[in-house]
Amino acid sequence: MNFETNELTEQVAQMARDFARQHIQPHVMEWDESQEFPIHVFKEMGKLGLMGVLVPERYGGAGLGYFEYVAVIQEIAKVCGSIGLSLAAHNSLCTGHILAFGNEEQKGKYLPKLATAEWLGAWGLTEPNTGSDAGNMKTTAVRDGDHWVLNGTKCWITHGKSGDVAVVIARTGEPRAKNNATAFIVEKGTPGFSAGKKENKLGMRASETAEMIFDNCRTPDANRLGEIGDGFKQSMKILDGGRISIAALSLGIAKGAYEAAVKYSKERYQFDQPIANFQGIAFKLADMATEILAAELLTNQAADLKNKGMKMTMEAAMAKYYASEVAVKVSNEAVQVFGGYGYTKDFPVEKYYRDSKLCTIGEGTSEIQKLVISREVLHG
Repeated sequence: MNFETNELTEQVAQMARDFARQHIQPHVMEWDESQEFPIHVFKEMGKLGLMGVLVPERYGGAGLGYFEYVAVIQEIAKVCGSIGLSLAAHNSLCTGHILAFGNEEQKGKYLPKLATAEWLGAWGLTEPNTGSDAGNMKTTAVRDGDHWVLNGTKCWITHGKSGDVAVVIARTGEPRAKNNATAFIVEKGTPGFSAGKKENKLGMRASETAEMIFDNCRTPDANRLGEIGDGFKQSMKILDGGRISIAALSLGIAKGAYEAAVKYSKERYQFDQPIANFQGIAFKLADMATEILAAELLTNQAADLKNKGMKMTMEAAMAKYYASEVAVKVSNEAVQVFGGYGYTKDFPVEKYYRDSKLCTIGEGTSEIQKLVISREVLHG
């Protein structure tokens, strides 16, 4: 793997950095307090190609690779984890699923709208009682002629209310049977498809999380993604890429908290000198810098393998697991560096602290990642 950042990646990162400072940073706490989901920001990012980073140019996307994608998510998350989360979910889940498993007709119909943010995407796998136990999902799809009838509820869905189109995984076989799930594209406004409760969250409050409810919702067979019964297999492959997304998100949050702590440690004076001069603070910063770099190397390794089309299940899980834990640890230490001020909303680290915890949960908990890693280590 080449450890040097190429010119294209740096240019893309700078574009995302400039956008975040101009269009996101002034409103971060306003959106967080009100739980406003700023759709207009995503429309603007769509004009820059940030909503279709990995989508080929022939479908209206930017046609970039995973190094550029990781850079974009990091730069946005350094300013606001909520916007970074929604950006990642749109790119890697809904858009990514259609890109990976859609036929040409489906790609031509949906990807141009998603890549430009004309439409916002959602992705529905998780259910109230079947989080990691997806083989026992309760949402079903029953064939009726040229259509499928969906019934059930999906929860914890990013853009579950505001999304214009969703990729939904529903059970088409018996519970726990092999190959018992299928993926479908369901458009907003389809009769029987509605939004449920919007979650009131600890962090990531400007990223919409809501239920999707299906009540005799009819979607045409033409909207089926891939073969009947392949939905779970497809989802596992999508989640491999999703883990890189969360690793990048975690890195952005960790870097944002770290940079704020470094800056404050140089400005805050005690005993006639900046607190950065005290070993108790300096050693914290050294630990933070070391762990962030280690997480970044793991993330870039997974991105490199993904770019090359190679298997990276273990590497993506390692990156997601380690980077998310680092985000929580670094954010926690950043609050300590700020002291009492770090516990107030006048400074940014309390938000990094709240946002970071979701990274250890989204796309599977840290325990799930360790399960994935151990399976790869033991069974290859």
